[in-house]
Amino acid sequence: MRIVAIANQKGGVGKTTSAVNLAAALALAGRRVLLVDLDPQGNATMGLGINKQALARTIYHVLVEQAPLGEVLHDVSPAGLSLAPANADLSGAEVELVDLEARERRLKAALDALETPFDYVIIDCPPALNMLTVNALVAAQSVVIPMQCEYYALEGLTQLLATIRRVRSQANPDLQVDGLLRTMFDPRNRLANEVAAELEKHFPDKLYRTVIPRNVRLAEAPSYGRAIMEYDRQCSGAQAYLGLAREFLQREESR
Repeated sequence: MRIVAIANQKGGVGKTTSAVNLAAALALAGRRVLLVDLDPQGNATMGLGINKQALARTIYHVLVEQAPLGEVLHDVSPAGLSLAPANADLSGAEVELVDLEARERRLKAALDALETPFDYVIIDCPPALNMLTVNALVAAQSVVIPMQCEYYALEGLTQLLATIRRVRSQANPDLQVDGLLRTMFDPRNRLANEVAAELEKHFPDKLYRTVIPRNVRLAEAPSYGRAIMEYDRQCSGAQAYLGLAREFLQREESR
């Protein structure tokens, strides 16, 4: 079971869009995939058609009350994709986890105890370097970092890489950066091209060749509770995430 955190402490960079659609694309490729919504906003949950307000049990109960992870899972579309949902209850977990034993290892313990076999677990982290994100980084073997190619992108990346190094040295020596993913990319934008060139220069082995474009259909799909491949498979956003899944799997096979 490969566990991958989708992380960036900066909001609005396509993190949840990437988590949902990479998970869905891997499921369409025949893999058994679990998407863990670790963001109190619950956007991944709503984006896959689950009403977060109506949930009796969520990932909050797994982290704080140590409920079995299998008890909160929902099967969602496409086939092969399961979801551990979140809602606003999770915002309280940050405070409640502080006084709990093994607070940074709660998610790892829940995944280790999971009886359902999954090929991949994709974790949608919150847009902050908090205890929820640390739980994801301790549980994961690797991190995918979605990045919008804009002025402050490289500064935020430096902070995240420092956090990953700390987690690696203190709690999870196996943690690696899988790759950097350029999102919401507009090739007509000069600054976007300049930042992309900087990324290519500094991270040539980590940068995904696949680039996620700005795409109206990608923005529309969550309001219909569907992954982009099910909402409009022919649009440029869907084709990009299908391409990302292929590249992701190629990297996995070459390990």
